Amino acid sequence: MAPTLSTVQFADPAEVTEFVVNKGNGVKGLSETGIKALPDQYIQPFEERLINKFVNETDEAIPVIDMSNPEEDKVAEAVCDAAERWGFFQVINHGVPLEVLDNVKAATHRFFNLPVEEKSRFTRENSLSTNVRFGTSFSPRAEKALEWKDYLSLFFVSETEAEQYWPDACKNEALEYMNKSKTMVRKLLEYLGKNLNVKELDKTKESLFMGSIRINLNYYPICPNPDLTVGVGRHSDVSSLTILLQDQIGGLHVRSLSSGNWVHVPPVPGSFVINIGDAMQILSNGRYKSVEHRVLANGSNNRISVPIFVNPKPESVIGPLPEVVANGEEPVYRDVVYSDYVRYFFKKAHDGKKTIDFAKI
Repeated sequence: MAPTLSTVQFADPAEVTEFVVNKGNGVKGLSETGIKALPDQYIQPFEERLINKFVNETDEAIPVIDMSNPEEDKVAEAVCDAAERWGFFQVINHGVPLEVLDNVKAATHRFFNLPVEEKSRFTRENSLSTNVRFGTSFSPRAEKALEWKDYLSLFFVSETEAEQYWPDACKNEALEYMNKSKTMVRKLLEYLGKNLNVKELDKTKESLFMGSIRINLNYYPICPNPDLTVGVGRHSDVSSLTILLQDQIGGLHVRSLSSGNWVHVPPVPGSFVINIGDAMQILSNGRYKSVEHRVLANGSNNRISVPIFVNPKPESVIGPLPEVVANGEEPVYRDVVYSDYVRYFFKKAHDGKKTIDFAKI
């Protein structure tokens, strides 16, 4: 039986935490109780609520790039230009079959619609693999205010490991999405690399740019008082590149580097949203920008998104590429072990662009 208002009274914050985090109901379960008011621990600080009011005040837009343009150097130039000026762009005609995208979106709904008992098998406490985690918010233990989002995070180790541990409801679709998007990812990394004097993506560069991959299935349920909270708080990604598949609901906003305005990323059917992550900003010595973004909560629709985080190998040492500093450019970042950088990111709440200071010289 689904919990109803009469059976679940959230009188105090501890009960909400117990229900959402510990019992594995997530905010989806909370939303489905029919609560009419946002629980206190989801109310964001004043400055975040202020941003919610002003997100749609600009007509700026991130670039949309058609990857099927036969003049490939034009595509490469557009990609690198967007990476420098926006840190974000959308790609269309990218060669990943649309059916693959539809399948992984359907699988995301299928997973989140499973009974709580099923999903709870994948919480931090219960999951048989540290690479598979069903959770809620970002870092509930570190956050002062929680975020209105549930997720399933899948860190890829091997097909065999995924076959064994990833949830049946979505594993085939997630693997297919990951595998079918590889060619596009390589292409984008080649474009970005060439512009940094990286002649080819050899084995070494490959493990630096795309040595590990994580897929998240994100679920943003209908939210009471959406203007008081966020789906995801301000942050930049720690990846080298993030490939985002979003549904038609919208809500992702990016901070414009030129104006500081928050710019909506409108859903374009069949597209991916691509963004530069901190690892790429560091490797490019700041030429490519990893940009702050956030997601609004929504009062009338459930939203899903499926990002692929393309990362260095955890043990990689990342710093400005030798090819970049060869011409005498001063390094802005020191060398850091990638896993240390990521650990630092997850240890604290979302806080805009502060993570990258960890690597500044």
